[in-house]
Amino acid sequence: MSLRQYTPRRNLQRSFTFGQTLPLYLVFLIALTLQISYPLLEDEPLRLVTLAVVYWGAAAMVLHSFYAFGWKFTYRFFIITFTYSLLIEQIGHRSGWPFGIYQYDPSLAYQIYSVPLVVPFAWIMISYPILIVARRVAPKWVFLYGGLGLMIWDLFLDPQMVNAGRWSWEISGATVPFQPMIPLSNAAGWLLTGMGLMALLNFTLPKERRKDGISLALPEFFLLWTIFGGLIGNIFFFGYPEIGISVAILFSLYLAPYFIAQRLGRSDI
Repeated sequence: MSLRQYTPRRNLQRSFTFGQTLPLYLVFLIALTLQISYPLLEDEPLRLVTLAVVYWGAAAMVLHSFYAFGWKFTYRFFIITFTYSLLIEQIGHRSGWPFGIYQYDPSLAYQIYSVPLVVPFAWIMISYPILIVARRVAPKWVFLYGGLGLMIWDLFLDPQMVNAGRWSWEISGATVPFQPMIPLSNAAGWLLTGMGLMALLNFTLPKERRKDGISLALPEFFLLWTIFGGLIGNIFFFGYPEIGISVAILFSLYLAPYFIAQRLGRSDI
C-alpha cells in the first residue's frame, strides 16, 4: 500500500473575491460621495456634480449587473435601456407626448439632437434596481410593477432638477400633488414609458443570477439610499418637505414587498 498526497479539487463555483469586485465598490462609493456633496454645492461645481452623480451611478449599476448576471445580461441591458430612453426622450421633447411640454437647459452639457446624453444614463442608473425589484415582487406583472417604480422615482427627481434649472415645464393643466412645478402628464408618461421599458427588459434579459454572482445588496442599498437622500434633501436643503415626506412614503410602500420577500427567503428573483 502506498500513500498518495491528496489535493482537494478547486471549487468551480466559488464567488468573486473582494479584490475582484473592488472596482465596483470604488465606483459606487464615488457615486455615493457625489450624491452627499450635491446639496452643499452651488453654481458650476453643482452642475458638474449633477452630471457626475448620474454617470458614476449608472456605471455602478452596469458593473453590478455584470458581477451578478454576466456579460450577456449587461450588454443587452445597456443597449436596450440607452436606445429606448433616448428614443422616448426624442419623441417627448419634440411632440410633448407622453410627458408634456418641457425644455432641457444647456447646463446638462453634450446633447444628442436636443436631448442631453446624461438623460439616458439616468434611466440606466434607476432601471436596473427597479427591474430586480419588479421581477421578485411581481414576476407575472414585471412591466406594471417596474413602470410604477420608475414613476415614483421620478417624483423625487423632477422637482429637484426643475428647482436647479436643469429643465423646465409648460404648465397648462393638472399638476402632481405637492409639485406645482410638474404637470401630472409627466407622471402618467413615466408610468407608460416605464412599463414599455420593463416589458422589453424582462422579455430579453436572463432571469437567473450567475452561480458565482455577488449578492444584490448594492442595488438594494442604492434604492434605500434614494429614499433617505430624497427625504433629507427635500426637508433640509431643497425647501420641499411635503415632497420629501410624501414620495418617501410612496417609495417605501413600493419597496416593502420586495424586502419582505427577501426576508422570507423566496427563491425566485
